[in-house]
Amino acid sequence: MNAIRGFLAAFLFEDIGFGDVTSEAIIPEGVTVEARIVCKEEGVIAGVSEALELFRMVGVEATARVRDGERVKKGNVVIELKGDAKAILGVERTVLNLMMLMSGIATETARLMEKARRVNEKVRVAGTRKTTPGFRYFEKRAIELGGGDPHRFRLDDMILIKDNHIKIVGSIAEVVRRAKEKASFSKKVEVEVSTPNEALEAVFSGADIIMLDNMSVENVEKTIRVLEEHRVRDKVIIEVSGGINSENIEDYAALGVDVISTGYITHSSKALDLSLDIVKIINVKANN
Repeated sequence: MNAIRGFLAAFLFEDIGFGDVTSEAIIPEGVTVEARIVCKEEGVIAGVSEALELFRMVGVEATARVRDGERVKKGNVVIELKGDAKAILGVERTVLNLMMLMSGIATETARLMEKARRVNEKVRVAGTRKTTPGFRYFEKRAIELGGGDPHRFRLDDMILIKDNHIKIVGSIAEVVRRAKEKASFSKKVEVEVSTPNEALEAVFSGADIIMLDNMSVENVEKTIRVLEEHRVRDKVIIEVSGGINSENIEDYAALGVDVISTGYITHSSKALDLSLDIVKIINVKANN
């Protein structure tokens, strides 16, 4: 949690700098207010725990009215606040930016999960490493809150052999052999493939997972049929990735794949609309 606080403190400093010159100029010292963060549209809320921590950092009393991962409707109060007016206004934008982006990702993940599970009740919808530098933890957490799988957080999570690795080494069989020989038994080996023959080679070489990358629905179906013909479909996890979004995810899920990974969740989700409203002025001290 200390590392997360470090991120949040950096976000605050980026926005506040050395002080909110607007509030300092026009709001007297000692003004205490009540405020609330409100949903302006339906979705899945995320970033509540991070928001509470940000408010604690500036001495504002914050009470959550919904939990992370909960579905919310327009008009729902997410967090109630009480504290120094300058402190609340100073942290407002950082909190809203974080929560809106995370909630947007969680909402879109939940939508994709719902679509995919209509036709394949066991499929997982996963994110990718196509994330915003410095913001990956929060984006991956939002995916989980939306019901998705975060996939790899970092390069040290698992072995994922991609086309450029294969080009450098020379063959799928050789890269899998090296991976199996040198890596810990605890690391799964995944291989990116683009044809049915490559998929077969990866499975027969001992890959745990094959990623059918940038394949059309027709080619994925053909590849799975080839694996079934060779009686190796059940020996491997099948992941599809590349160009998958809300418009075509059901088509891929219906083929019986195990995992659908998509960068669409993190790079194209629409932020959920939230607002922070002052609802009551509790105390105003006279200017000195």
